[in-house]
Amino acid sequence: MTDQVPRSADEILDIVDEQDRVIGQAPRAEAYARRLRHRAAFVLARDPAGRIFVHRRTADKLVFPSLYDMFVGGVVGAGETYDAAALREAEEELGVTGLPAPDPLFRFRYETPEHSWWSAVYEVRCEPPVRPQPSEIDWHAFLTEQELERRLGEWDWTPDGLAAYRKLAAWRRTSEPGHRPPG
Repeated sequence: MTDQVPRSADEILDIVDEQDRVIGQAPRAEAYARRLRHRAAFVLARDPAGRIFVHRRTADKLVFPSLYDMFVGGVVGAGETYDAAALREAEEELGVTGLPAPDPLFRFRYETPEHSWWSAVYEVRCEPPVRPQPSEIDWHAFLTEQELERRLGEWDWTPDGLAAYRKLAAWRRTSEPGHRPPG
C-alpha cells in the first residue's frame, strides 16, 4: 500500500483516559505536544522462517526519528479500532497487501514524562518480499530472535518498541500455550 499518503501531524486521534475510554479528539501534533493519551498499535511481523522484521525509522518522523524498531505500527486514528489500525499500519509500513489479520496478544499503557498512549501488541506472518514505505523506513532486515537480542544493547531503539518487546517476552514466559491473558 505504498501509494497511500503517509498520515500527518494533522491526523485526528481519539484521546483516551486511564482505562482506554475515549474522552475526546485532537490532531496528532497536539496530542504529542500536550502529552494527551491516545492509542497505538504495535505489530511484530515475522517471515515464514520466524525471523522478525526490524527497521530504522526515517529522520523526519514526528516521534523517535532515526531509531530502530522491531515493530511496525503507529497511531490509531479517530474512530478506528486497534485491529483495523494494526492491519493498515502493517501493510503500509511493510509495503504489502493481503496480510492476514494480525493476531492480538495484549495491551499495555506506555507512560513517560513525554509520552502517553495505550498500546495493543499484535503478531503477523508476512511473506516476503516486502517493500517498506520510504517515508517511514530508512533500513530494514529480517533478523532471528537471537540476532535481535544481540543488537538490543548495540543499537538505539524506540523506547516504546523496546518496552513492548520486553512486555512481549514476559508475556510469553508467563502465558500458557493457547491462553491469551485479558486485555
